[in-house]
Amino acid sequence: MAPRSPVLESLLAPQSEPGYGTPGRSAWLDVDWDAHRQRATVDGSSMEYVDIGSGPAMVFVHGLGACWQTWLENLPHFARSHRCIALDLPGFGASGPVDGEISVERFARNVKDLLAHLEIDRCVLLGNSMGGFIALETAIRYPALVDRLVLVSAAVLWQEYRHAKPLVVFAQVTESTLGRAIVGSEPALIRRPKLRAAALGFGGIRFPHLLSPELQCEILLTARRTDAFLPALKALASYSLRDELEAVACPTLIVWGTEDSLVGVRHAIELEELIPDARKSLYERSGHVVMLERPERFNREVEAFAAEDASDLVGPATVL
Repeated sequence: MAPRSPVLESLLAPQSEPGYGTPGRSAWLDVDWDAHRQRATVDGSSMEYVDIGSGPAMVFVHGLGACWQTWLENLPHFARSHRCIALDLPGFGASGPVDGEISVERFARNVKDLLAHLEIDRCVLLGNSMGGFIALETAIRYPALVDRLVLVSAAVLWQEYRHAKPLVVFAQVTESTLGRAIVGSEPALIRRPKLRAAALGFGGIRFPHLLSPELQCEILLTARRTDAFLPALKALASYSLRDELEAVACPTLIVWGTEDSLVGVRHAIELEELIPDARKSLYERSGHVVMLERPERFNREVEAFAAEDASDLVGPATVL
């Protein structure tokens, strides 16, 4: 059976799903985010980042076409016990454009240089999708910097599968037109729940209509820049880390939605086998951004992992 389109999925999706989203009012709505926004010039680019909380450092790297707001459901939780740095990579979100060529290696160096600027010498590093690829590159190139690693639907092996190059070609044709159409229709997206859900469904969220309207709007409003999208996609499609994964020297938690339509769960199984000290945690009926889709479980598991308390982690073969 052919997979359903995100639009059709949004029309046929259930009206409730246990454990999905955040019940009640989300903590991020009560944070004065402007008080925590900072900027730094790194490698010729002006980078925006959020710096909130105190304690051991946790660093959050967003995915392709996203920005630091992709961690909104997680930052208030971890800021209670950690100093949380959530950044916009150059060319994304509110950061300035990239000065020169975009590459996975360069983004990893940007992460390293920003943390040097902030005088952070060790951290728990989290990355989603492209951000997971960059987090792994950072852990391999700068092992002294990464104490523990959390990979959320990391697009590390994505370029090895046949659909990668055709997707790049498709993106070359549609990227500017589609990007302008989404930005141009922004008021309609904000006003119309089904349009919001359909747009977010294309981003791999399994049940976007079950996320709060505030979160839906925030994601759509903040992830609207398209200038770095295609160069970053090309960089992902042309760079391989498979042969270097055995060099990852820190404990690694691999988190994946079993219904991730963008980077399938088989990637999680392979990464667990290839990374020496790794374990996976699979989330049933979840998609590409489980930290937003099932934040309560995600926050609990990552908190236990960061505290080196393995007893609270879900076992490798266990799914919710």
